[in-house]
Amino acid sequence: MRSGGLSPGDIEDRQKGVIVEINVLRRGLAAAFCAAAGLAFPGPASVAFGQPGGAPPAVAAIATVPGMPPVVDPRNLYSETTAGKLSPAVAGDLPRVYVPHVRSNEVYVIDPATLKVVDKFKVGINPQHVVPSWDLRTLWVANNAEGRRDGSLTPIDPKTGKPGKPIAVDDPYNMYSTPDGKSVIVVAEAFKRLDFRDPKTMALQSSLEVPRCGGINHADFSIDGRFAVFTCEFDGAVTKIDLVARKVVGHIQLIKPGLPTQTVKGIDGRDETVCTTWKGMPQDIRVSPDGRLFFVADMMSDGVYVVDGEAFRQLEFIPTGIGTHGLYPTRDGRKLYVANRGSNKIHGKPRGKGSVSILDFATRKVEATWPIPGGGSPDMGNVSADGKLLWLSGRFDDVVYAIDTANGNVTTIPVGKEPHGLTVWPQPGRYSLGHTGNMR
Repeated sequence: MRSGGLSPGDIEDRQKGVIVEINVLRRGLAAAFCAAAGLAFPGPASVAFGQPGGAPPAVAAIATVPGMPPVVDPRNLYSETTAGKLSPAVAGDLPRVYVPHVRSNEVYVIDPATLKVVDKFKVGINPQHVVPSWDLRTLWVANNAEGRRDGSLTPIDPKTGKPGKPIAVDDPYNMYSTPDGKSVIVVAEAFKRLDFRDPKTMALQSSLEVPRCGGINHADFSIDGRFAVFTCEFDGAVTKIDLVARKVVGHIQLIKPGLPTQTVKGIDGRDETVCTTWKGMPQDIRVSPDGRLFFVADMMSDGVYVVDGEAFRQLEFIPTGIGTHGLYPTRDGRKLYVANRGSNKIHGKPRGKGSVSILDFATRKVEATWPIPGGGSPDMGNVSADGKLLWLSGRFDDVVYAIDTANGNVTTIPVGKEPHGLTVWPQPGRYSLGHTGNMR
């Protein structure tokens, strides 16, 4: 270095310093402007998106099936179900929790503000789930009349909380909507059949036989609406349904790691891997925010299977707790609440080793597990509109749990006999794909 001067290296360092100072000043001015305008300033892109030094990577727009609302954020199909994003369609709807009771054929209504039962009414035989309609204007109670022929759907007006006249349908164990909203899919579990019906009148449009899917009951949908994956409770499997052609296009058995397997020919002539000694009992299913993976709760395996939706193959198994059953995304779509019912039996005993696990979608790791104090049987439900409470039925304990999502603290509310698929209403989202509020 020359006396009294700067070397080329010193000049370069000072130039970098000036650039850094300018960038800091720009961010400060932007933050000040946003604050003055009442807007949130997210800070550097690397904080918001996890991409060092820049904006998030470009993601191609999703080409959806005709009639399906567009995917706003291809990285997070739950982007429109965050806290505060209530549809105008639910304006004026009563804030309520609707709880169906399988054994007493009733729906109890809980006011979430007081945590008390404020109403109850009779419905059809064996009500299993309370299902929001695609257009968010009706809540349907699925009364499957197990072992009988007099199944029905009871409509509830969410603005009054009162039931309407039931409609007779075959074995409605559960119900979903096609992504375009043109059909409801009544899951006729006992008949191994999916019935596509008019969403208003419930007139039958068509039926799809699913003979290999014993105990077909829960489903979730691809990000573009082309297909759905249904769980087969009594066959330990999942089935893939092409919703455009309305046909079965895949079937795989879920296999817990370490168990013996063999390759056999499926009914379609393709090779399949099956377990030779044991099979699970899959229940609820949820798709990952980016739409690539399906997470499947299995009450016999005590954990969650991960399935690649496009390739339709099992990737891994994640242990969670005894009797893994219900799956509910957090309001930001980053994590998944896993309800572990505390028993591997369909009809379990009260005060089992029930718990709720929190699974991270991105890492596929369980971050925490909250036990139900004194034991319990957390089953089906959903998350409150603000994301602060996880509501679950206590299936074998005749209670409902309101769980604080900040710390896992549990409030227990006594209800009727064998509560099952409760729904929380209203919920954020543009439309419902069914179950207890599979919102998008």
